[in-house]
Amino acid sequence: MRSICLSLLLFPVLLGAEDLRWFKGNTHTHSLWSDGNDFPDMISAWYKEHGYDFLGMSDHNTLNSGEKWVTEAVIEKKKIALGPKVLDKYNQKFGTDWVETRSNARGELEVRLKTLEEYRRKLEEPGKFLLVQAEEVSAGFGKAPLHINAVNLTEALQPKKDLQTLRETLRQNLQMIAEHAVKAGRPVLAHVNHPNFRWAMTADDLAHVVEDRFFEIYNGHPGIYYAGEASRVDSDHERIWDIANTIRIAELKQPPLYGVGTDDSHNYHGGSATPGRGWVMVRAAKLDANALVEAMQRGDFYASTGVTLDDVSYDKAARTLKLKIQGRPGVKYRTEFRGTLKNYDRAVKEVDAPAEDPQPRRLQHGADIGTVLASSEGLEPSYTLTGDELYVRAIVITDQLMENPAQPDHLQKAWTQPVGW
Repeated sequence: MRSICLSLLLFPVLLGAEDLRWFKGNTHTHSLWSDGNDFPDMISAWYKEHGYDFLGMSDHNTLNSGEKWVTEAVIEKKKIALGPKVLDKYNQKFGTDWVETRSNARGELEVRLKTLEEYRRKLEEPGKFLLVQAEEVSAGFGKAPLHINAVNLTEALQPKKDLQTLRETLRQNLQMIAEHAVKAGRPVLAHVNHPNFRWAMTADDLAHVVEDRFFEIYNGHPGIYYAGEASRVDSDHERIWDIANTIRIAELKQPPLYGVGTDDSHNYHGGSATPGRGWVMVRAAKLDANALVEAMQRGDFYASTGVTLDDVSYDKAARTLKLKIQGRPGVKYRTEFRGTLKNYDRAVKEVDAPAEDPQPRRLQHGADIGTVLASSEGLEPSYTLTGDELYVRAIVITDQLMENPAQPDHLQKAWTQPVGW
């Protein structure tokens, strides 16, 4: 029997599953337009050559537009590792007819950064590779960085900082992005980034800012702390996701968060924040920015650090979540179906946070939130809900390290979106 795609069962769409295909993309990447250390066209070419279908270049509080020149000295200072000059690699890749340089009043060599409209004409291919306009809206509350990626913009958005509370600051920036989508007449994806960057956000923050529908379950920057830290209770990303979704569904009667995988790459000449670590696989009818964002808003995507799924389906009538894993020789797979039961322990206790934490106190939730409800080592795992679950999500874990791990123990994984809610 033909599998029915997740979006067809959860949301009213008019497409048949046979009209859809998977597209691989990254929505969080930085260039010399902000704090990355390579040219945006060089970075875009890397993603295209490494099998990605789409990329959102998300520099901080700016779009790749207008005129910007950067001195070669600044470019080389950002490079980090020894090796050929960044400008030499740029010339070798695209040629001197494309690369624009000049001398400034101090006699320093400057290079002009290409705009998105310029380099998309050189790199985009219909149906094969797409560049989507994006921005990392980089706000903050006190010492807490509150960053939100906005994907499929028409103009740059300026962040709102240090409002009444941390949650209100997040909320108003998300509202601003939503208002832009209405004004632009197009779908815009907003995902809250790296909650553990400088320990900015807790699961309770993400739960109660109900304007948010997406967060980064995996971010490839080594300073993001996917696994959390023992001194900060309930701080690993998996735990954050399950606590936030439990509170949303059971207590706030709101939809759950969806999990995004990204690179957050800054370094392209050695260094720590390099590309190719986390991505999304989006099921859409065509390689088009609106279609991709709409598919993600329906929940028809999964996040990955190396696992490929041939199919994810949720049969709403049978209440069954099914996966088809694209197996590779010699690789062991374990799928965990995680969720929270309706009778979970709602008791919480306050725990002191470390002195440098933006959160003076953290809430510790019960251990029965986000438990493993079942597991499978097969390539076609499934889980049928009993009716006792608030939601169920799947995580596929291999015994293989990521090809380019942010931390030495990071394995190849894939995360599906919560269903059954």
